[in-house]
Amino acid sequence: MRYTPTLTRDANASAGGKNLGDLPEWDLSDLYTAPDAPELKRDLDWLEDACRSFAADYEGKLDSLSAGEFLTLVQRNEKIGAIAGRIMSFAGLRYYQMTMDAERAKFLSDCQEKITNYTTPLVFFSLEINRLPEDHYADLFAANDELARYKPAFDRQRAMKPYQLSDELEKFLHDLGVVGDAWERLFDETIAGLTFEVDGEELNIESTLNFLTEQDRSKREAAARELARVFAANIRTFARVHNTQAKEKEVLDRWRGMPSPQMGRHLSNDVEPEVVEALRNAVVKAYPRLSHRYYELKRKWLGLDRMQVWDRNAPLPMETTRTVSWDEARETVMNAYSAFDPRMGELAQPFFDKGWIDAPVKPGKAPGAFAHPTVTDVHPYVMLNYLGKPRDVMTLAHELGHGVHQVLAAGQGEMLSSTPLTLAETASVFGEMLTFQRMLENAKDDKERKVLLAGKVEDMINTVVRQIAFYDFECKLHDARRGGELTPDDINALWMSVQAESLGEAFDFMEGYETFWAYIPHFVHSPFYVYAYAFGDGLVNALYAAYQESPEGFQDKYFDMLKAGGSKHHKALLEPFGLDATDPTFWDKGLSMIEGFIDQLEAMEE
Repeated sequence: MRYTPTLTRDANASAGGKNLGDLPEWDLSDLYTAPDAPELKRDLDWLEDACRSFAADYEGKLDSLSAGEFLTLVQRNEKIGAIAGRIMSFAGLRYYQMTMDAERAKFLSDCQEKITNYTTPLVFFSLEINRLPEDHYADLFAANDELARYKPAFDRQRAMKPYQLSDELEKFLHDLGVVGDAWERLFDETIAGLTFEVDGEELNIESTLNFLTEQDRSKREAAARELARVFAANIRTFARVHNTQAKEKEVLDRWRGMPSPQMGRHLSNDVEPEVVEALRNAVVKAYPRLSHRYYELKRKWLGLDRMQVWDRNAPLPMETTRTVSWDEARETVMNAYSAFDPRMGELAQPFFDKGWIDAPVKPGKAPGAFAHPTVTDVHPYVMLNYLGKPRDVMTLAHELGHGVHQVLAAGQGEMLSSTPLTLAETASVFGEMLTFQRMLENAKDDKERKVLLAGKVEDMINTVVRQIAFYDFECKLHDARRGGELTPDDINALWMSVQAESLGEAFDFMEGYETFWAYIPHFVHSPFYVYAYAFGDGLVNALYAAYQESPEGFQDKYFDMLKAGGSKHHKALLEPFGLDATDPTFWDKGLSMIEGFIDQLEAMEE
């Protein structure tokens, strides 16, 4: 399903009249051709029947199955997941293309409710798996090689065993999930419906945030103040969403006996709490060596006594304002990918040729960028809001990295292809690094090299320092919510408590900046997701250093790691590279790469 060309022209208008070229849009027909497609109705009917018969055949019987029978059960469950995933991918992607469209919102909601109802009878499956005695569980997977392949997925599931509730309560919570989804949609629709006026032009949030990277400081200030004005006008809605989501999480965690608000995320990420704590502590300790030092440099470059928040992502004075056409962005990223390994270019090419990328900014389209894997027998879809900024090239490299990773991991099947969030950022950040190094090699002079280095340092600070500050904000928010309802001012204060610490002495904070927590979607959609960005950046920096030190055979090991999907723990995935994230000094290796880039920038000043 393609949108009309007029919306593509609107996208160029949203980009300030810039001609970005022929921006691609999604063709969702590989999932379904339309909401009323007979194939979609067929799949919904099949799903209802398959879930019912699965429960009838297996509920209360898992402990009596042979290894062969258990394998059949797993394969049936995997097919159910694939069909449900295909339906929800189609409904979700259509919705994100135009979140203000009532029909699309209703279609997504209806699909979610149907699938929740159909799959409720399956709740017994994970509960009974977790009740199998340890020796019986081990013997089952040892008896069949094909079944043994699935064991990592069930091992992760059994990690939830101590926090499992009764069958009846688990079914109740499964049914209640659609209520939490409704709060997420309220957030999405509120964000997408916001309008901002900058210099007499009415803009959506994506285009307004884009002004924060404008060369003209007055435009950056105007955009920042307008963002603050609109967020303040809607702050009660955002505070209500956050209060409700945090309270819901607190109730669930309390009933499950979770030791901390973060524990559920650590379990789903298959990462030890002490590893995340070591990452967090290493980054916070490095704030003075990273962000504080870099922003002091940037303050001097900008010729300012004090920086304001609208200067954080400002271009450097020596940076030429230019629009990067879509063709140039594609060529830059594809050249970088293919130079690393031709196989990487071959995997990325179909995204551009087959309607797997939706690039233009359009009214009502969800802000930001993502890569959605859909299901393993289709392919991923990448969403961008492409505005022709040099940073948009890095966003393309990032999301395309996710896409390549998802294509490679698809061979693992539905249960094992999905990578824990801590490793999900590996290929995306590595793709950015490849693109950056390629651009650095092709720099015409020291001025261009300096601009590229500074841009990369800022991206790394945004990925590592900013995201760990976000993580600290979330930790404080969830802890505070356990003590009672939080007013907007309470949440504002928590936000500001992490900002000065992470950004340093170079900054002042305008009135209104305290509301900027309101638009971050991860806080609502995936609590504590954000540390995965810092984890991924640190991991990739260490990986890239290993590539530079011994490039021989690196590509094959790298592809093997991506193909593994979620079938291996981070320790096993990193072992071939001689790396170990449980080593307390591991994170310092990644952070030292950022320091090294800042060293180069300081040397250029001498």
